[in-house]
Parts: sequence; C-alpha cells; structure tokens
Amino acid sequence: VQLVESGGGVVQPGGSLRLSCAASGFSFSNYAMSWYRQAPGKERELVARIRNDGGYTIYTDSVKGRFTISRDNAKNTVYLQMNNLKLEDTAVYYCGAGSTWHGMNYWGKGTLVTVSS
Repeated sequence: VQLVESGGGVVQPGGSLRLSCAASGFSFSNYAMSWYRQAPGKERELVARIRNDGGYTIYTDSVKGRFTISRDNAKNTVYLQMNNLKLEDTAVYYCGAGSTWHGMNYWGKGTLVTVSS
C-alpha cells in the first residue's frame, strides 16, 4: 500500500496550491479519503474528507469556502485545492485512507505547505 502526496511548497498569503495524493495497493474506490494537517507544535487535525464515491464531503470550519477536496477513482488520486491561503494554513499535509467513514487504515508521508510573505 502506498499513498504519495505531492504539490506542497511555499506560497504567499492569498495564493493557491493543489495537493495530490496518488494511491496504490488497495481498492481505492472503496475507501473514504481524507486530508489531515499538522502544524509545528500542534496535533494532527482533519482538514477534509470525501466519501468513496465522491458524493459527500466534510471540511473543518477554518477551511470552508477556501479548500475543496475531490477524487478521481479512475486515477486512484485524491486532490485538495487550496485557495486564499493564510499563514495559519502552514503545516505538513497528510493523505489518509479509511475503509470506514471514521476509520483510517493507511497514511501517506506528508507534503509541506508553507504560507509566508
């Protein structure tokens, strides 16, 4: 099983980034997919989650209206479009897969997003 995140980098406040997570080794279309983040000195938090069919999504309040999670089951890939980035969005972003809505079975190694002026 592999989850490989990409797309992180350094961006100015107000900028945009698109994260990708390529999955392999499991039945991607049967899993809910999530993006979590962990800022320095803080606990890992859920950012967004998408149902296996892409028909339902949830977001943490701080990113609602700015971030969009999506998936392409044909490409075994989940995305996180991040717009209007803020300094407090700086964190390592992790992709996760869960066979149930609230469970997490697999994790990626993370990609660093730095929002800095």
